[in-house]
Amino acid sequence: MNILVTGASGQLGSTLKSIANTVPGLHFAFASSKQLDITDFEAVRNEMDKNNYAYCINCAAFTHVDNAESETDKAKLINVTGARNLALNCHEHKTVLIHISTDFVFDGYMNEPYREEDIARPIGFYGDTKYKGERAIINNLQEHFIIRTSWLYSEFGNNFMKTMLRLGAERDELSVVYDQVGTPTYARDLAKAILHIIKAHSIDYGVYHYSNEGVASWYDFAKAIFDEQGIQVTLNPIRSEAYPTPAARPKFSVLDKEKMKSTFKIDIPNWRDSLAVAIKAYAKLPA
Repeated sequence: MNILVTGASGQLGSTLKSIANTVPGLHFAFASSKQLDITDFEAVRNEMDKNNYAYCINCAAFTHVDNAESETDKAKLINVTGARNLALNCHEHKTVLIHISTDFVFDGYMNEPYREEDIARPIGFYGDTKYKGERAIINNLQEHFIIRTSWLYSEFGNNFMKTMLRLGAERDELSVVYDQVGTPTYARDLAKAILHIIKAHSIDYGVYHYSNEGVASWYDFAKAIFDEQGIQVTLNPIRSEAYPTPAARPKFSVLDKEKMKSTFKIDIPNWRDSLAVAIKAYAKLPA
């Protein structure tokens, strides 16, 4: 079974590459954004013409939340046009599309975990483009799995865990917001869930939520990182207003995973347990 992974040099793509050899019978083609530009319809068509892909896992996205407020055309091109290009080509080539979306499609004003059917109300341009990308897929391709995730981190790429480990080694004191609540998600757990869906040959297409179990603020996440590594640093909880950013963040973006768990019969680890695994994996990488 041939599988195309777009955006393969990012966190999730790199993670999929690191565990690809654990699944016999699946043959992956990993294409970075430079190798395959999903905003180029003909480039995507040519790639799919040359190979009989059963699945396409789209990890390509414009994910710079703050930059999306100023680079609107670029964010829309990648997150909306790119998603539509993949959906149209997957339809033409009878390929199932697994597309990664985000908790940022919600406004964060609820006080209970978001379900898949809850109304999307993005409060920033990044979330708006990701939601429009979802709609572009839904409107053009029946055979899709859209997986919304949150607070993704791993031993690869740029992410909060690695930033905190670096800053914790450089500084004696840090301030981190405590009034934004969600769930950290280890990319390896998400990657395993994606491969589980593929191995199950599921036709339960639609939108799903996946994050690790549990709830945390960014302050909680940072403290857990320092505790796990035994880093001594004074950590100050601050409100979001004390750390202004170009794009507003949802104050509450915990995702309900019941649909994912019941449909695919998977166990989802707690974020604290996965953090310990991630830090050990990062420590093993060559310097």
